[in-house]
Amino acid sequence: MTPSPSSPDESPSPATAPRERRQRVQAAETGMAVLKGLAHLGGRSSLTALSAHVGESPAKVHRYLASLMEEGLVLQDAGSQHYYLGNEAIQIGLAAMRQADPIRASEPCLVRLRESMEVTCFIAVMGNKGPTIVRFEEPGLPVTVNVRAGSVMSILWSATGRAFLGLLDESRVLALAEQELSAATPDMRATLDAADPIGQLRREVREARCASVKDTYLRGISAVAAPVYDYAGRVCAVLTALGATGGFDPAIDGPIAMAVRREAAATSAILGARA
Repeated sequence: MTPSPSSPDESPSPATAPRERRQRVQAAETGMAVLKGLAHLGGRSSLTALSAHVGESPAKVHRYLASLMEEGLVLQDAGSQHYYLGNEAIQIGLAAMRQADPIRASEPCLVRLRESMEVTCFIAVMGNKGPTIVRFEEPGLPVTVNVRAGSVMSILWSATGRAFLGLLDESRVLALAEQELSAATPDMRATLDAADPIGQLRREVREARCASVKDTYLRGISAVAAPVYDYAGRVCAVLTALGATGGFDPAIDGPIAMAVRREAAATSAILGARA
């Protein structure tokens, strides 16, 4: 069947077309705000609470929820009348989670850190034997160190290991720390708190939200490390910068530590972590 030609009234005029496009964009933005608001409220909410969260009237939010329900992105509990994320939203989240790779997410952050601060930097994950370097970046004039991708770092004596120790609550991390402490020389133990060596390290890292060392793991090398969080708020990696002690500022409030924390936070955001 041949469609009949559209009448002049059916086609938007050149003057109204941009306005209609803006309205469609605004409608899409509002729909996304409603969906994200539901996610931020834990994935389930009443209409009143959701409306207050997104700053729109309940009637308007209800209209958008109805559209989202038609697409399977939102469902409504028949008993409580609360709205919650639907199966289609779950599939979107699962697809995003499958792409949440800290190694890939950290690549641009490592490059920025290397170029802006001219430091050697790397990303490490917790492996079976301890913190393991998985991506390594060096500046034009690299610092000579005997660590590379695949190297396993100390839990107690490296900034990387201390960041994991302080911020990753796992029994295996504590077990590795205890093993290292039992094998430490008297001089090494003397650098730690005498009464509670592991506990004090953990408290210091948690307070600073990063770890810093100076000549404790590699002689003549200082380092600063900060945690990378995943979408669940769990430490999944640690970003570290290091350099020769004479020209590297390891202070936790110094410019290098601030840059490391900033790039670690940027990596966390890519992985879906909330600020």
